Amino acid sequence: MLNGSVGSLGIAPELLAVFVGFGLVVGILFGFFGMGGSFLVTPALLMMGYPPRVAVGSGMAFVFGTAVIATLKHHDLGQVDYKLGGIMIAGTTLGIEVGRASVFYLEDLGLAGGIISIAYVLLLGGIGLMVTREAIKGGGGGIDHDAVEKDLSEYEIPDTAKWIQQTIRIPPMVTLRGDVRVSAWVITFVAFLTGLLSGFLGVGGGFIRMPAMIYGIGVPVPVAVGTDLFEIVFSGAIGSYLYGQGGGVDLGIVVPLLLGSALGARVGSAATAVVDADGIKIYFGGMLLAGAVAVGIGEIGSYVGNPVLETIGLLLVIGAAVVVAAAILYTTVISLRESHHPSPSTAD
Repeated sequence: MLNGSVGSLGIAPELLAVFVGFGLVVGILFGFFGMGGSFLVTPALLMMGYPPRVAVGSGMAFVFGTAVIATLKHHDLGQVDYKLGGIMIAGTTLGIEVGRASVFYLEDLGLAGGIISIAYVLLLGGIGLMVTREAIKGGGGGIDHDAVEKDLSEYEIPDTAKWIQQTIRIPPMVTLRGDVRVSAWVITFVAFLTGLLSGFLGVGGGFIRMPAMIYGIGVPVPVAVGTDLFEIVFSGAIGSYLYGQGGGVDLGIVVPLLLGSALGARVGSAATAVVDADGIKIYFGGMLLAGAVAVGIGEIGSYVGNPVLETIGLLLVIGAAVVVAAAILYTTVISLRESHHPSPSTAD
């Protein structure tokens, strides 16, 4: 498989173009969902032949840079709960350190690449099935971006979050945006688990933390998106520093990815103000499922020594991200066109 010069800024021109383009696509997904793209970077790097610590560490560094860009846009939209994000930082920091130590230990045993890939398959496949099933059923749980304009107190807290709030009342109790009152220990526990995933898989943890904040803590969805990105700024910074200390961050990978995502994250974040994500949720679930299949195929190819399967897996990872990013852009353009040129029935 293709590989760049690890540990330096030197990179082949064809890889430079691939990383910039991939960064653009992932940035769109990251800004729109507050999740949904960064977790594709690490498996793609693994399938390209990079060592596990470099794939995970560079993924963390990319997550950090992209989250900064996207958080600034969500701050402008009033979608960040800084109290919630601040509480989560402590638990996330501990979780990242445990996850990082696990990767280095497994790498010394020669098991890191395989175990990380298997974890990706299970997580992406499980969450992808859940999201796709809800989308097909037309159930709740979609991101209602129009609700940014509503009073947050109008949100209906999920039943699971209500049960947790009523059952686990260990002080100190904190009040979050949307009149959500929950134990700080619940927030810390959620942060530790997602930090563990961040440190072990090289992701921002958003595709786990977002549902956890909504269904576990009861945070309104728009606030969960913005706060998740704010928290990822810190988890990404901590993870990047820890991996960088061990030589796990390759700037030749991170810099071109960030060049692309700088534009993509702003576009994706801006799209949340005009797009109803219910119409695109099925694509997100499909992307997760495609990512699970891609990583599985790539891992099988690596295990049996078949470069064709590895290439197919890599193309599926990139293709899934491109399809969903294109769907977001298409839906955004249509929504903007309809808002500027309403149909006769809506204009009356």
